[in-house]
Amino acid sequence: MLGGWLVAAVLSAASPAVLAQDLVGVDLSGTWGQLMHEDRAERGAGPDFADYTGLPINDAARLRAESWDAAKWTVPEHQCEPHPADYAPHGPANLRMWSDVDVASQQVVAWHMTHSWMVTTRTIWMDGRPHPPPEARHTWMGFSTGHWEGDTLVVKTTHLKEGWIRRNGVPRSDRATLTEYFIRHGDYLTLVSVVEDPAYLTEPLMRTWNWVLNLGYQMAPYPCSARVETERPKGFVAHWLPGTNPQLKEFASKRKLPADASRGGAATMYPDYELELQKAGAKQ
Repeated sequence: MLGGWLVAAVLSAASPAVLAQDLVGVDLSGTWGQLMHEDRAERGAGPDFADYTGLPINDAARLRAESWDAAKWTVPEHQCEPHPADYAPHGPANLRMWSDVDVASQQVVAWHMTHSWMVTTRTIWMDGRPHPPPEARHTWMGFSTGHWEGDTLVVKTTHLKEGWIRRNGVPRSDRATLTEYFIRHGDYLTLVSVVEDPAYLTEPLMRTWNWVLNLGYQMAPYPCSARVETERPKGFVAHWLPGTNPQLKEFASKRKLPADASRGGAATMYPDYELELQKAGAKQ
């Protein structure tokens, strides 16, 4: 009886914040091997040029994507650019996750994760600190804070450098915010990612990835050194001027899609769009 009374007294004296962290959440620590069963077109060599299907992009994003040229990656200053935090799970990216624990309170101060591609490391602050002001420095990993909602770690990330939504030129601006939900089911880890970008998206973009616990996995270094592999004239900027890119119709032709269906946009993502395609086909 005395032991139970002491436990009750300690719990009643503890702060709500401490109790909240004690009563929710799961351990995400470990090494996680990525499952490659979805979005395979995003892996390896990357997606087809002019494949913007499933993306709620606007005209500004489409114009930038159609002006993009893969020769960008031959320029030394771009060769070692890592995937930004919102795209890093595409990798292929195995994960290592671990936490920092305050010795006195035994509460988690921060979660850290390292992606195997380029060995980028993120910090997710769990101590309630605010996000920096908008004019603060933007980085590839951004600034992340997290909290638990039941057994789901919810992470909000701001201050991302400009990056990409798809590796065929579809851009993501530095005004975008990223909300992530890390969900563990036994030996499986699921990440649900939501990107909101007022510059290039008309609706939030949701994506998911999955990993399985891999106790024997050891992450290796990923050194990257830029070098001149293709001679380019001084000041070269890879691009296509509007209306001059000869590759714009290749994806739609290969997949036997109407040209407009491959150009993305929120309207093309929903079942009703099939009716629009049927109407367009009937008029031809």
